[in-house]
Formats: sequence, C-alpha cells, structure tokens
Amino acid sequence: MSEQKETQVFPPPYRPKKWSATPLADMRNTLKRLGLWHHNQQLGRRWAVGCVALEITQRCNLDCSLCYLSEHSQAVQDIPLEEIKRRIDAIYTWYGEGTDVQVTGGDPTLRDPDELELIVRWIAEKKMRPTLMTNGIRASRALLTKLCEAGLVDVAFHVDTTQGYKKYPDEVSLNQLRARYLERVAGLPLTVMFNTTIHPGNIKQIPDLMHFFARHAQQIRTVSFQLEADTGRGVHSVENQLSRDTVLALINSACASPLNYQAAEIGHPDCNRYALTLVVNGKIWNFYDDSALTGDVLRHSTALLWHRNQPLRSMLGFMKWLCFNPKLAVRLTRWALKKAWQMRRDLFACRGKISTLSVFTHSFMPGDCLDCERVEACSFMTMTRDGPVSMCVLNAERDRYIYQPVQLSSGKWWSPTNDGNVHYMEAAAPQVLRWVPEEQLPTRLLKGKARNRRLAKGVRDTSS
Repeated sequence: MSEQKETQVFPPPYRPKKWSATPLADMRNTLKRLGLWHHNQQLGRRWAVGCVALEITQRCNLDCSLCYLSEHSQAVQDIPLEEIKRRIDAIYTWYGEGTDVQVTGGDPTLRDPDELELIVRWIAEKKMRPTLMTNGIRASRALLTKLCEAGLVDVAFHVDTTQGYKKYPDEVSLNQLRARYLERVAGLPLTVMFNTTIHPGNIKQIPDLMHFFARHAQQIRTVSFQLEADTGRGVHSVENQLSRDTVLALINSACASPLNYQAAEIGHPDCNRYALTLVVNGKIWNFYDDSALTGDVLRHSTALLWHRNQPLRSMLGFMKWLCFNPKLAVRLTRWALKKAWQMRRDLFACRGKISTLSVFTHSFMPGDCLDCERVEACSFMTMTRDGPVSMCVLNAERDRYIYQPVQLSSGKWWSPTNDGNVHYMEAAAPQVLRWVPEEQLPTRLLKGKARNRRLAKGVRDTSS
C-alpha cells in the first residue's frame, strides 16, 4: 500500500451504511478490494461485523481525561425506549443472530435498572449476544444478577488511570478495584473483560497489568488495550501518537513466548490486533503457534457457534466438529502434543490446569483524520438513527448524531436537547437540532474541556 492515497481522509459528514441483504459477502468484497483479504482474515468470513455498539445514554459518572464522548454529551436526554427497541431490531436486520451487541454509553448503568434489564432482554430474545460496557461503579451484584437472568453474556469493565481516582494513582494500585469487580461477578454465568486506555503515563505498566490478568485468568476471558486517540472531549493532550508496536512489545515482555497477532485478523490491521493465549501456572503462552493451521481451522469452522459464557458447551461442540473433520483433528493433535511438551514444566507444576486469555489492542483514529480504508474495513460499528456507522466516525462527529431528533410511533418527534424538560415536536424536525450553548448549561452538565473552561473562569454551579 502506498504511503500517499488520493482519498486518505474522509471529509465530513460521513453517511451511515445502506442496508444490504448480504453483509458478509459485502464485507468480504470490501476487504478484497482493499487488499486485506487473506487466509487468516475472519471479518467477512466468520462475521460481517466484530461488534455493534448500542449507546443507550450519553451520561457518565466519571470525567476521563481521554474520553471519546463530546463536550455536549452530558447535556443530552436519554434515548426513548421505543427508539432503543427500534435500533436493536435494526442491528438484527443488518447483521442477524449471534451478533455481539455492546450496551454502552456514557455508562449504561445510569439508566433505570428496569429499563436496562428490558434492553438486555430484547437483545437476547433476538438471539444476539449482549455485553454490558461499564466503569463498574454502579454495576452492583444485584444488578448484574438481574441482567444475567435477562440474558446478559458478557460484562466489560473499563478501569484505568485516565479515570482520575485519587485513591489509585497508578495501574498497579487500580488492581485493587479490578479485584473487587471480580469478586462482584464471581459465580455468575458471565464472561469478564477488562478494557484499559493506554497513554504515556501508564504504558510502562502494561507488563504489570498482564501479570495481574494472568493471575486471574480463570475469571477473565478478554483484555483490551486501547491506545490514546485525539478525539472527543478529553483534556489529555495527545501530541505524539503512541506506537502500537511498542504496546505489543510490552505485552510480549510479560509472556513466556511471543504472541502471534497475524493468525486471526479481524478487519484492518491498523485498527485491531488479536492474540489468544494459554495461561499455565501463571505464565502466558502463545496459542496460535501455527498460523496456517489456525487459518484452516477458523476457515472450516465458520458455522460453529462459540458460547463464551458456557466453555464446556463450546468445547463439546468443537469436539463434535472435529469428528467430521478428521484431517484437521490429526493436525491439531500433533500441535497439542508439541505445545504440551513445550509447557510441560508448568503443566506439571499446576497439575494440568489451563486457562485461555484473549488479548486485543485497538487503535482508534484521530477525529480530524479518518482514513478511508480503515472506515470501510471497520469491524466496530455503532447503530444510529439512520443506520450503522464506524465508531471512529461517530466519535469524530458525535454531536451530529446525538442531536438528531427521533420520530416516535405517535408521529411526534422527540428532542434530545436537555434544558430540564422532555420536548416533543409535532412537525417534521430538522436533521440535527441546535444544542444548548455551553454558557447556558449548568456546570454539572459539563465534562472534559468544557468543564475546565468553566472552572477556569471561577464560575460555580448553583443549579444543582
């Protein structure tokens, strides 16, 4: 790929995708056109999309220094349940059963618990897989239990030093909070994930984080490292973009063998890197030793369903699949024996106890520089009023999407503008409403850069 591309940056505004009856084939054709289709590419073969975000609120109870929300997000009304139901139906229409749906925001736990339960239930009833994306503050044991009963599959806790906890000045001390969240979900039928935003202040602590995740690998399924990006309302200045290769090297420094990020690619390699590991006796071993074998297995098992929160069921399904694929079974047996010999000392020391740990890195794009190819090959979409858009596009143009009025079944138009009242309009509304000017909003509805500007003027909030 040449360094200079004629259409390198997407000019705003970027329109949502149009519906297609063949999303899997469309993504495959897109990747072929971009030169990203190969033996180990999973997007367009196993999935048409990696996941779809369903933002049910723009409100948050933290003010992260690298937040991707806009400066006006806190002042937006929560989307009506009727519109959320319509967007869930739209995700199903677009991508079908088995789609991973991230219930997110803001922080989704700020919505009424009964409404949150209903949203999760709606997703599960469509045979899609709901994941709760939260900072964990309000994700109580009682709430998580309730959501499990409604069909919740995963919970992803976002914990890192950008959240400004005075009690936890670094990632190592934040492990106390992570351990508390693990205690909270212990015994629930949930897959647990941890997300960490990486920036210059915590990048050197990646090996410490990996060691913590390895110690708790029996509970943690996935860890994701998200590199800082110059987008949203965050006050942290992103001057020199962190190197993804540096992050990968620091992850590898905590592993017993280097991880293979080419064996199972998901979309554009500049956006996502993924590796699967085996945790044995507290040590992290690369699982994808043989890229060719991995590609063959994944390519021939696209119809096989993996139930993340039911590992025994998934393993039994895989063993049954092997019975119908004897040649691959033989190759896998040879690989397993070789791997077991490589890890023999640790296997003996832990009496054969093995856990798996998936490792992701995500590189989001700067808001003012959206690469065309990466947007087209995006595996992380967000459902908006008018259809799915890339998460990076949404972050770059968030106000344009969150200030869209929504027409309800009554024929009225719901307004997202928050001035303390819920507004409905009888006539057809404009495409994007004007938001309340920053100077007219109370300080409690300001976050990030806007809040800093207000406080710098010495203005107190007297409206709460």
